[in-house]
Amino acid sequence: MKQKQQGFTLIELMIAVAIVGVLASIAVPNYQKSVMKSRRADAKGALVSLANAMEKHYTEMGSYCDAADASVPGGENTCTIGTVETGINDTGAPLIFAKASPVDGGTKYYDLTISAVTPNSYTLQATRINSSAQANDDCGDLTLKHTGERNIDKATDGITKDLCW
Repeated sequence: MKQKQQGFTLIELMIAVAIVGVLASIAVPNYQKSVMKSRRADAKGALVSLANAMEKHYTEMGSYCDAADASVPGGENTCTIGTVETGINDTGAPLIFAKASPVDGGTKYYDLTISAVTPNSYTLQATRINSSAQANDDCGDLTLKHTGERNIDKATDGITKDLCW
C-alpha cells in the first residue's frame, strides 16, 4: 500500500505566500492613506477649535490682538503671535493660549500657527511636521482665515482644497 502524503508541497506554500503578498501590497497603502486622512481631520478640527477660540476672544476684547499668552513666543501684548500647541483641558474646553500635549497623548503630526494677526483679522495654519507619514500628504499644509476661507499650501500639483477640506 502506498502511504498518503501529508503536509504541503513547496508549490502550494509559494502560492499561499504570493497571495498574502498581493493582499498586503493592496492593504498597506490603503491603511496608510486612511491614517493620513484621520490625522488631517484632527488638524482640521484643531484649526476650527482655534478659530472658535479666536472669535470668542474677539467678542470679549474687540480685537484679535493679544490672543496668545505671554508664555507663547511672540505673544507678549502684540499682534504678532507665534506657534501654539492645542489640546483639551480638564473641562473639555480648547487650550489655545498655552502649551499642551496632543489630545491623545501620542505623536504630534501638525504644528498650529496663528499668523498675520491684525485687530480685525488672522490666519491660522496647520503645518505638517516632517514625519515620514505626514510628509507624503498630498494636501500639504492647511490654512483657515478669520472669514472662514479655507486653503492649502505646499500641496501636490492637481490637488485642490475641495479634496483636502
